Amino acid sequence: MHKVLVVDDDKVLQDSVRQALEFHHFFVDTADNGKEALNKVTSEKYDLVVMDVNMPEMDGIEALEQIKKYSPSIIVLILTAYSNVGDAVKAVKLGAFNYLEKPITSENLVALIKRALKARSLVETSKFSAPTLSLGNEDKFVGESDEMLKVFNVISKLAQVNTPVLIRGESGTGKELVAKAIHYNGPRKDDRFVTINLAAVPDNLIESELFGHEKGAFTGASERKIGKFQYADGGTIFLDEIGDISATMQVKLLRVLQEKVFTPVGANRDVKVDVRVIAASHKPFEEMIKEGSFREDLFYRLNVLPVYLPPLRERVADIPFLVDYYVSYFNSLHNLEIKGLNEEATGILSTYSWPGNIRELRNVIEHAFIIESSEEIRPASLPDSVMKGAAQGPTGTQEEEATRIDFKGIRESVLDREMTDEDAGQYRFTFAQITENNGIKMDFQVAKDLFEKEFIVQALKLNKGKINQTALKANIPKKTLLRKIEKYEISPKSFY
Repeated sequence: MHKVLVVDDDKVLQDSVRQALEFHHFFVDTADNGKEALNKVTSEKYDLVVMDVNMPEMDGIEALEQIKKYSPSIIVLILTAYSNVGDAVKAVKLGAFNYLEKPITSENLVALIKRALKARSLVETSKFSAPTLSLGNEDKFVGESDEMLKVFNVISKLAQVNTPVLIRGESGTGKELVAKAIHYNGPRKDDRFVTINLAAVPDNLIESELFGHEKGAFTGASERKIGKFQYADGGTIFLDEIGDISATMQVKLLRVLQEKVFTPVGANRDVKVDVRVIAASHKPFEEMIKEGSFREDLFYRLNVLPVYLPPLRERVADIPFLVDYYVSYFNSLHNLEIKGLNEEATGILSTYSWPGNIRELRNVIEHAFIIESSEEIRPASLPDSVMKGAAQGPTGTQEEEATRIDFKGIRESVLDREMTDEDAGQYRFTFAQITENNGIKMDFQVAKDLFEKEFIVQALKLNKGKINQTALKANIPKKTLLRKIEKYEISPKSFY
């Protein structure tokens, strides 16, 4: 249940908003002014704040600034009288999600709150503490690796500006998801997001698809048609596989980027548009520029703050998260109750090189769901291509990326430390104890537990306390790791 703080010095309006939100199953708390709201935000956790502008002690604008400094991820909606729309616009610039003019209806308020919560789920706008970036449908970014946290951070920055964006990465890495995340967290979120795959459109039709055409402009043009750019006016256009377009189209796109103007096919008029352009490609632009097949000026116009999506083989630590997500998704889709992958199947997926990236992983899990008849996915349910690829062993890239566990360091700290008479007659970090008769007692189980505990502590330290990443990189089944953490009373949070 989402927790909402309603801030207004008008008790009647405050109570009205509270009742409307509680009717729609929100948990609601209230405050009478900005100062009280700030105190509550710093002591309680809220998903969203609905706040008036004109209040005693601290107004809504000042409270907004302080709230955003304390926790940038909190959504703030501003309530304003018609005469104070200027303040509301200022509030949006300071980080408010949007504003509503008084008097408000419960339908409009609830609709805006739901839209705001959906948009926030696209990007963790501050700490990205959750390893999932949701797009509100079946597709999600999932990841806790350093590589993906960097991507999430760039997305958060790009969402707040209006510059063109170039997203680069192999096929199947989720370039369109990045484009959607940028759009739905930015100022154009309420306008259209229009997608066109340029590689899928014949060369002789690309110009018409993008810019539209007049009736009779070419054979088959039986009526006037607006193009994608005009349809996306006010919103965002996503040009997928931009590296595949011709030199002529590159010139026309450059004009749109620079002048916000284009000419429909067969027309003698210009059309002015306000569209944010997000482009994507897997092509090597630097090589194409040297060869003369891609314009350098267009590349730099798009490449202001580039987004690089790493292939799955370079973010192996995210595979358990992705697998868990798709297992949950396909369980829901097919009304099944598969618990997950068994240990052997998990190991196979971790050593496969994933040339098709996340798209291929999704297909592999769906394939396994169709084949599997038990409650766990076993190797026999995985495609032959994955089995054969994994049999070849980890790729060089995976070896370079994998975190190494310092076995030597553990051995030296646990096994080989010199005996001392510290700790009241007990040899610290050794497997021996002094008996009452000055003899030496050794216990295999004690030695095993000592080593096991130290190994897990070292592995958690190296992986910053992240359970899934530790299990994967230290080659410990997740269930075993959790059981040992409980046994030895280890706190993973102390290694964050």
